[in-house]
Amino acid sequence: MLDPAGVDLPAPHDHQATTTERGSFCTARCSCGWYGPARRARSLAREDAAAHLHRTAAVEGTANFRSPSA
Repeated sequence: MLDPAGVDLPAPHDHQATTTERGSFCTARCSCGWYGPARRARSLAREDAAAHLHRTAAVEGTANFRSPSA
């Protein structure tokens, strides 16, 4: 899907998970609006994001997701 400027946008059902840091805490967030709990360990935040993506893919019957960035 393209926006008016010709930029490729993700389809509405695509989930893009990322991690964000605030102070000493890391939180997993998804383009669908979901977010996980604040974690002190980045690895746990990435695991939260991966679990969300797999759970969502199972419910929606799709594998259209992008893994969290390291």
